Amino acid sequence: MSDRNEDTTDVLNDLIRINHDRIAGYERAIKESKDLDVDLKGVFSRMGEESTLYVSELNEEVVKLGGEPATGTTNSGKIYRAWMDVKATFTGKDREAILGSCEFGEDAAQKAYKTALESDDLTPETRQLVTNQKTSLKASHDLIKRYRDMHDEVK
Repeated sequence: MSDRNEDTTDVLNDLIRINHDRIAGYERAIKESKDLDVDLKGVFSRMGEESTLYVSELNEEVVKLGGEPATGTTNSGKIYRAWMDVKATFTGKDREAILGSCEFGEDAAQKAYKTALESDDLTPETRQLVTNQKTSLKASHDLIKRYRDMHDEVK
């Protein structure tokens, strides 16, 4: 594998890991949501499915480049989930706390995609894929933020 391909696979594997974080985060959010939060559970489920699709697309790109797709999560994602555990213990597993945690995760995904797009190692086709995913993830971020803001207005 050429150095450029290796650098590109490193960038893509970072995005695969952040999507694995996102999947795990939304699985956790579904588990922590109360039965009354059916609307949130549906949103969280769709967002997890979105990341599953993105992992599949990114895996395909990594394999095309001759690389090995990442299978794990990021260290920051592990720290984030541990922080969610501590936060849930002290603040409860209410809608506001869950939405705040999800927004934090969405911010991390946006940052990872921004960093990836700053890389000079992406081919035009790969850059377009990453741009499309980032745009869709931004819409997901904004939806979570709207839910959180609606909750703040109701208080």
